[in-house]
Formats: sequence, C-alpha cells, structure tokens
Amino acid sequence: MILEKLEKFNPITIQCHDNPDADAIASGYGLYCFFKDKGKDVRLIYSGRNIIQKSNLRLMVEKLNIPVEYVKPLEKGFNRVKGLLITTDCQYGAGNVTRIEADEVAIIDHHQIEIDDVKLSHIIPGVGSCSTIVWKLLLESGYKVTDENGLGTALYYGLYTDTSQFAEIHNPLDKDLMEGVEYENNLITLFRNSNISLEELEIAGVAMLRYSYNEEHRFAVIRSHPCDPNILGIISDFLLQVDKIDVCLVFNETLDGYKISIRSCVKEVNASELASYVTEGIGSGGGHYEKAGGFVSKKLFSSMEHCLHAEAYFNNRMHEYFDSYKLIYAKDYEADITDMKMYQKKKLPVGYVNLWEVLPVGTPITIRTLEGDIEIVVEEDLVVIIGIKGEVYPNRLEKFNRSYTKSEEPYSYEANTDTAYIPAIKVRDTGAHLLLTDYAKTCISSGSVNIYAKPIDSYVKVFTAWDKDKYMVGKPGDYLAVRTDDYHDVYIVEKAIFGKTYMEV
Repeated sequence: MILEKLEKFNPITIQCHDNPDADAIASGYGLYCFFKDKGKDVRLIYSGRNIIQKSNLRLMVEKLNIPVEYVKPLEKGFNRVKGLLITTDCQYGAGNVTRIEADEVAIIDHHQIEIDDVKLSHIIPGVGSCSTIVWKLLLESGYKVTDENGLGTALYYGLYTDTSQFAEIHNPLDKDLMEGVEYENNLITLFRNSNISLEELEIAGVAMLRYSYNEEHRFAVIRSHPCDPNILGIISDFLLQVDKIDVCLVFNETLDGYKISIRSCVKEVNASELASYVTEGIGSGGGHYEKAGGFVSKKLFSSMEHCLHAEAYFNNRMHEYFDSYKLIYAKDYEADITDMKMYQKKKLPVGYVNLWEVLPVGTPITIRTLEGDIEIVVEEDLVVIIGIKGEVYPNRLEKFNRSYTKSEEPYSYEANTDTAYIPAIKVRDTGAHLLLTDYAKTCISSGSVNIYAKPIDSYVKVFTAWDKDKYMVGKPGDYLAVRTDDYHDVYIVEKAIFGKTYMEV
C-alpha cells in the first residue's frame, strides 16, 4: 500500500499543481491530515506564477482552515526540499507543476500516466478525482475520514468540482465517496454559489458565439478560453437547449491537455461512452448517460500522427463516432442466424442473488458495479447474476431456472472473478449499503439453453428486450448473441468474457 511506503519518510512536503483547483487542494489536504496525525513534519504547498484568486477556492481554504502555502518558483529554500516530496493531482516533471528537487519523490494522481520513471507512484486514470484516490487510500490505511477537521467537506467538494457537479461521475469509487463521506452541506452551497466570476461569465458568452455544427448528426463542438471545468458544463447544458442540437462537446486547453464536457439528450448516444470514445488512447473520459466529461493529455495528443488542431480533431472524432456504429432494437429485430454459430454456456460457477430474499418486494435499489449503476425495484421473481468479471445482470426466475442449476453454496467472489471492486446494493429510500456478495449463492449453467453468436467487425448498439431506454455497446471483436429459444433476446457479450463462458456446439 502506497501510504505505508511513504510513512517511513520525514519531513514530507505535499505539492499541488500550479494554479491549484479544489481537487488538488482537497487531495493534498487529505494527505496532510494523514501524515500530520502520524507525527510527521509535513507541509502543503503550491507554486507557479499566481496565488489562488478564485473566490470559491479562497473560501474553501478559509472556511476549512486548510494550511496550504504559496511558494514562488525558485524562491530561496524552495528549489529543493528535504525528505519526501509528494505531488498530488499532478505528476512530478509534468508541465503543470513547478519542479522542486527532493531526496525522494512520490506521485498520487488520477490523470493519464505521463511520467513513468517515479517508483513511488500511485496513479489510477479514469477515476473522477484525486480526492477519490486519497479517500480510498485513507480508508484502506485505517484512517477515519470525518468532517471534524473539514476533510470530508474538502474531499466531497474536490470530487464535486472535478466532475462538473457530479455530472461526469462514472467510476464506482467516485460514487462511493459521493455517498459515503461526511460533509457540511451549507459550505458546499456557499462554495458552489461563489464559483463563477464575471470574467468566466464573459468566457461562456463568447464561447457560445462561435460554434461548429454538424447538421447530419445534429451535434455541436465549441472551444472555450481557459476556465474552471464547471464553466464547460454550463456551456454544454445551455447548448443542449437548442432545438437542433442533440449532442455537444465543449472543450478548453489547460497547461497539460484538454478538458472536455459532453452532453446528450437522445437515447442513442450515451454521453459517457462518447467521452470514452473521443479520449481513447490519449486520455480518459466517462460520466452519466446524459452528461459526461474527460481529459486529453497534450503530450499523448501531440504524439499522434496527424497535423490537426484540437477543434478539428474533436469534430472529426465526433463524426467518426456517429458513422461507426449500427443500431439494433431487439424488440423489432429479426435476427439472421445464417452466419452465426451455435454455442453453449460452459458450466462455470457464477453467483446469484434472489433479491426478494434480501429486501422487501417493491424496494427501489441501485446495484453499483464497475460497468455502472443498475436501477431496479425488487420484485418477487427478480434474480441478479454475478458474472466472471464482476458484471451484474437481472434475470427473471422462470428464465433463470431454465438456464442454471442453483445451489445453496455461498458464492466466492474473490475466487471466481478477476476484479477487485465488489458490486453493492444501495437502498434508495434509506441509503442503506449492502454488499451483493454477502447474499450470493453459487449456480452453474445447466446447458439447456443455447445461443447463436458471431463476432462483430464494427461498433453495435443493442437496445435489449429488458431495457429499451439504454443500450449495450459492442466493440469490434465482441460477440452479438441471440438465444435459440427467443430471437428477440439479443445482446452483446464482451470478447474477453465470451471465450471463457461459451463453447461451440
């Protein structure tokens, strides 16, 4: 565990990136509190050309008593520090953080990996905020995160701002922080209502005067001047109110890359999936079905074999996205099985939970998984199955009984899956949090139900018979599957899962 490795050092200096945002300050403060409680000589600093100016950040530092210090670049005594230097929400040696020499260096960050020669690194790309990573590290170290010292509010606000007011959350760890940490709501309201300056109001207005529009696919792309990520979300939300715009992408340039905000108001475009597509290979992106965001590394972007400027790239990538996929509506789909092979499910142990045995019928719940949240209501014949990659999918009892042989043997999640995140149930009425695996029993495919399947060579979106409002996305190499006893039961099976779970008949 990274914090245990760092505990041996003293003194410790924690450095936010230049012009720090709420997430950098919050994650740095989390580390500061941890090491301070361990009796370490610890400081929290940032550098760069400017001191903190934004009113919401000044309020955050003042109201939460965060001891963050500004040091001028190369100020005497601060071109080098003794002991350990930890960069948080940034990577030592990257363009957005002033380089300060140290005896030892560590990195804690959530952006795409740019610096790979620092041994003491804990970088998780794709998580919505560095605050989330620090919160998880603190919990794993047995450190109780409360709001007595304002830490809970700081971490909550760090995630809030870095995900455009939670609109761009997609990682389950972010959702766990959002729902599980103590925070002071009136302070969050105060910070939120001090978030936009007159200068940023002008930035938003100017950005909307200049846009590119694709009439064929009804999407717009806008480049904004540098601003707080929340401003991008405000522009995106406004754009989506235009009657001819169904999807939009707004971006601005930062010191080390491009921050993007995406919105969609049509069910055929999942904003989270589009954000991942646009940033694939050069960054990370995700969020909700209607709202998402992401970040593109300038270093990785410039290494691509093209001469496009950012606006042209995003326009081209958006156009490619719309041209890349085929739509299937299972309810009306007539499956052509002539070029499909028949497969049978391997007799592998998977987990199942009879939801009505866990919670009363009629209880609204959210099942949190790595693939996203599943919002359902407990019914008297509703079973959920846990697959070999931790994926969770609902099934009716009648169909489940035909497809699986069940037992009362407890299901071992760790032994049968290859993912660390444990799916959980959240009761929406009460906020109660239950681990799905605590109630899971073992079942094995009976082999009585077969499927027709074939690998796909392009992107496919399938609106399944059990969910007509949200689609499953299949990438080249994944499999399109059709149950032999119901040609309207059409779905996608990931390539990595298919070979492990199905065999040709």
